Amino acid sequence: MGFETLAPAVFYGAVGIVFLALLPFSNFPPHVGLTGILSLINAYGILKKRFWAFWLVVALFFVAMAFSLYTLFFIGFSNWVVSSGMVAYAVLTLVFTLYIVLKRNPPEA
Repeated sequence: MGFETLAPAVFYGAVGIVFLALLPFSNFPPHVGLTGILSLINAYGILKKRFWAFWLVVALFFVAMAFSLYTLFFIGFSNWVVSSGMVAYAVLTLVFTLYIVLKRNPPEA
């Protein structure tokens, strides 16, 4: 198991754990819990090299971008801890999504 499998899986696993840990502090919003669960499922799919993991990465990219940009827009950088976390989450999601998309082995015809 090399870097190409372990780094994205660790990122999505850590995001899933953090989002699920933040649920009680944010009054249990369902989108945070669902994103956390899907991130954990995605980490498993990347580790086991499942065919559906690629599509879940793409779906979570759009969810993560919408979630982080919406939060940044309405917080307006008034809370620096949340804002810096959302910027880091958006950038890392973009980096790992591009990494997985570019390293994908296309199916042979």
